[in-house]
Amino acid sequence: MNNFKKATLSLALVAAGFAAQAQKSFTEGVIVYSVTTNGQQNEAKNYFKGDSSAYVLQQGPADIKIISNDKADYRAILVDVPVASIKKAAVLTPADMEQMKTMEPTFTSTPTTETQTIAGYKCTKVTAKDAKSGKTYDVWVTNDITAPTNSLTKYYANFGGMPVKFSISQMGQQVDVVLKSITAEKVKPGTFAVPADFDKITMQDLMSMRGGN
Repeated sequence: MNNFKKATLSLALVAAGFAAQAQKSFTEGVIVYSVTTNGQQNEAKNYFKGDSSAYVLQQGPADIKIISNDKADYRAILVDVPVASIKKAAVLTPADMEQMKTMEPTFTSTPTTETQTIAGYKCTKVTAKDAKSGKTYDVWVTNDITAPTNSLTKYYANFGGMPVKFSISQMGQQVDVVLKSITAEKVKPGTFAVPADFDKITMQDLMSMRGGN
């Protein structure tokens, strides 16, 4: 009987140890990122549920939200400037989506053996090379956790883990991203919808607002 109890206890401890090391999967919640552009550091949040995500960032007086899905067939960009009473939303058309795809980088990946702990997660470095520009980036991925792909991580979705520390290019500017935390929590209703009080504009109108062509 004592041997049986010892064997049972050993199996329980092994199972507990395995559970502690098992990958944690998040299907709904919020990721907090540290985002640095041109030396300016900001905090950004990505709310996610199922295949939908909403990336929220403040740029000066403007609150920016990008709503997208895993299928990459829907994207809406919302700009809210309270001090100027501006609420604009550009829902991209299929043509807009195709044009954006032509501007996106195409990466190849080269795994390395370098590791470090970031935000409490064990990460491995993968070298990414943009086939279009030839630029290389360090991408740190982890297998400790998983979460749906979002507008930041989609470029490195097939790099062997969840991107935790990486760089991307947006509008010709390098953006350095570091995951600070990920939390499982209920996302508020309406997070992935365009509010009725936002004026609908085209992507071209939105680009004109920021001085684009």
